[in-house]
Amino acid sequence: MFRQTTLRFDDRVAIITGGGGALGRAYALLLAARGAKVVVNDVSRGDGQSPAAKVVDEIRIAGEQAIASAHSVENGENIIADAINAFGRVDIIINNAGILRDRSFHKMSVEEWMDVHRVHLFGSFSVTRAAWPHLRDQQYGRVIMISSGAGLWGNFGQANYSSAKLGLHGLTLALMHEGEKVGIKVNTVSPSAASALAGGTVSPRNLAVMSPDLVSPVVAYLCHESCPVSGAFVEAGAGHVDCIRFQRSPGVNFGIDGFAPEDVAARWSQIGDMTNGYTPASFAEVMAPFEKNLPEPLMMPPKVKSEGNK
Repeated sequence: MFRQTTLRFDDRVAIITGGGGALGRAYALLLAARGAKVVVNDVSRGDGQSPAAKVVDEIRIAGEQAIASAHSVENGENIIADAINAFGRVDIIINNAGILRDRSFHKMSVEEWMDVHRVHLFGSFSVTRAAWPHLRDQQYGRVIMISSGAGLWGNFGQANYSSAKLGLHGLTLALMHEGEKVGIKVNTVSPSAASALAGGTVSPRNLAVMSPDLVSPVVAYLCHESCPVSGAFVEAGAGHVDCIRFQRSPGVNFGIDGFAPEDVAARWSQIGDMTNGYTPASFAEVMAPFEKNLPEPLMMPPKVKSEGNK
């Protein structure tokens, strides 16, 4: 297999949340082995043991640099402070921390819903938001949101998890636009590998060969300074890698003089026909079909005013 020059991360500082085991550990070990200074973030277990500290020990024994951070992802500013205090900067964020609270929707409690969203969606926001000013100031950054096939395709008993995981890609797409002119690339990865979150849904025989090491190269590439990609949704697992994209059908233009539910029913097969489907490349393209019958262009969303240089 032909390979280009080895991708290195010397002088880069990477934060991996949920870095104490399985996938997070694989990301941390690979980036550290290629020169990154790594902040391994994970909360301590009930028995008081720190999974993050164990991974840090592995990295240090190999002669690389790493620290452990035990703060909750809900307090992202503390995790970023750990990175800045230890290494003076932050370049890479991998939002890997996650929990499950599986239950069928009609039995799911508000607490079970909120617990999952606090860790996955709000936690990723909190850590990335705290890092964002640093990334903007240095005009460089790489951010990875870790999603799931449940977010893309849904899964019974995981309404909380599925909605949070798809929400993360919405965050990726928004930050893709905001980071475009300041050197920040943001992507989403949906991994399939042996982990605590996969243990109840994948057979032991399959888990035995679904190594996190078959996902970590994809994440590492997306984190590298040479990677031009932003806004991608990448699936990786068991040696297979692909990209997902959302598509829009050409649709039907009923005009602005009005139409009835029966008209929608009669032309539903055409409305849903994806034969010539396409993916809008910008918000202007998103709105273009709706402007066809209007007397003037739709107003674009107002630009958010910046405060100082942040």
